[in-house]
Amino acid sequence: MSKSPVFVVLNETGAALARKLTPGFSGSVVHGLQGRVVTASLHFENTLEHLRNLFEEGHPIVAIASTGIVIRALAPSLSNKTKEPPVLALSENGKSVVPLLGGHNGGNKIAQNIAMNLAIEPTITTAGDSRFGIALDDPPEGWRVANPNAAKPVMAALLSGENVQLQDETGEGVDKSWLTEAGISFKDDAQNCIRLTHARLPEQTDDLILSPGVLALGIGCERGVEAGDLATFLFDVFKQHDLGKHAIACIATIDVKEDETAIREMARLGQVSVRLFDAARLEQETPRVTDPSDYVFETVGTHSVSEAAALAAAGPDAELIVPKQKRDGMTCAVALSPAIIDPDTVGRGCGRLSVIGIGPGTNDWRAPEATNEIARATDIVGYKLYLDLLGPLMEGKIRHDYALGEERDRVAEALNLAASGKEVALVSSGDAGIYAMASLVFELIELCGNDGWQRIETHVVPGISALQAAAAKSGAPLGHDFCTISLSNLLTPWEVIEQRLKAAAEGDFVIALYNPVSKKRREQLGIARDIVLTSRPAETPVVLARNLGREEETVDVITLGELDADLVDMLTLVLIGSSETRAFERGTGKTSVYTPRGYGDKKEKF
Repeated sequence: MSKSPVFVVLNETGAALARKLTPGFSGSVVHGLQGRVVTASLHFENTLEHLRNLFEEGHPIVAIASTGIVIRALAPSLSNKTKEPPVLALSENGKSVVPLLGGHNGGNKIAQNIAMNLAIEPTITTAGDSRFGIALDDPPEGWRVANPNAAKPVMAALLSGENVQLQDETGEGVDKSWLTEAGISFKDDAQNCIRLTHARLPEQTDDLILSPGVLALGIGCERGVEAGDLATFLFDVFKQHDLGKHAIACIATIDVKEDETAIREMARLGQVSVRLFDAARLEQETPRVTDPSDYVFETVGTHSVSEAAALAAAGPDAELIVPKQKRDGMTCAVALSPAIIDPDTVGRGCGRLSVIGIGPGTNDWRAPEATNEIARATDIVGYKLYLDLLGPLMEGKIRHDYALGEERDRVAEALNLAASGKEVALVSSGDAGIYAMASLVFELIELCGNDGWQRIETHVVPGISALQAAAAKSGAPLGHDFCTISLSNLLTPWEVIEQRLKAAAEGDFVIALYNPVSKKRREQLGIARDIVLTSRPAETPVVLARNLGREEETVDVITLGELDADLVDMLTLVLIGSSETRAFERGTGKTSVYTPRGYGDKKEKF
């Protein structure tokens, strides 16, 4: 199970229960029924459709609802139980939790987590779990199944009362108590066999192969190697040394390879994490490596990368079972740990920075991708007001609040956190790439000479900008060419702003004015109005949109001649129409504004 569960709730009672449970699942979110649930990460209108969409997108689901609702929603989508995500039904009173689907894909574990939190017994219906308390195709953390199809006949034999053979090829340091203490009868001459090994899966076998994560794969390579070449190289090495890929606990390398695409692709394909070590830490392993290199030391500051990284990840008692192998600018080595490796405790992970636009402020206008990225992050950085707008999404997160005017500091902290291996979300209102933090992120990465920042995986999530929200609320004023201009001269000389205003006015663009006024800056809006008046009439429609998406939202339509600084504050976006923009009053008394695209000017009856 790679994704965090989504709690789907239909009322405030369910929402309160879900919020109690989400801290137990990193990255989990609450989706609430529109009109019934006040605060949620995302609201939906059609319960059956929403459940179906989540399921088909592969999200684990905890529905605080009746099992009948969930069954009716998902029945048409059921096809392949090995690929379907977990689905659980949790009663509103918190007294029963039932994994309906995907019990062995993580559903039973989710149920056990919830049950422990609520001090109840989970209703586990899968036979193996019920009888023995284990699922051979869903072993504990640190173990993986090399051939899942072999689990079914072995489990069927156990449930029929037959004995099973156990071949244990692991060392004493590998904990297999979950299997040996399950009440299973093992017999050496039994027909069905469970084999515990880090060896390669035989081409023909009926044995169930369970692999402990005891192998650390160290990789070094030249910049820009092809992922396909690296995959072929590693496959050949593992085949030659009879090692199983399912026993790989992690891929280890030097930190300067954090952004190496081929290494990241190997981790993705193997469903393991990349663990990074700096040169000083790798140099400490030099006494244990077989092939120290002065050239490598001169290049990256350590006498070994692949061997040293494998040993550092596998621990002080590890054995180097595959010394450095070389091919076309690539090296690899494998270390065997006497115990299962916990990747989270060795080296550091690859950092990731998501620069997120959360829209104007309402959950309904926040992109699902933004919600998912915030849920995934461990650390959230941003202006305090924007973080407060996230509400329950901030639960369990480390906040890094900043005041207005501290933009460089907040971006630098976000980059530093990501460079230390954290999952970071840098939050902006509107769209992060429009007068917001995204441009500063890339500027600092380029200009500040910080190698760690250069290697960070950076992802920008778009949001609904203020100009889009203002246009939607007033009609369709952006129906033809438009531009945006900020009237703030803190970062741009006023002379440049004036030049842009004149060009926009002469070009007859619809103009969105950001930062129209501030407490100390009042005169620029009047100057902007007068510049535009030289090219279009005083009756030109103007939209004043304030606090969009929030309770204090107001949207007013005036004329260009009426535009005055006293009607505007720093939370207002000003949309000035082009010479073609029209405003008209609807039968409801509401004024709509639009700019014709030119599809036809004739009045026709439809």
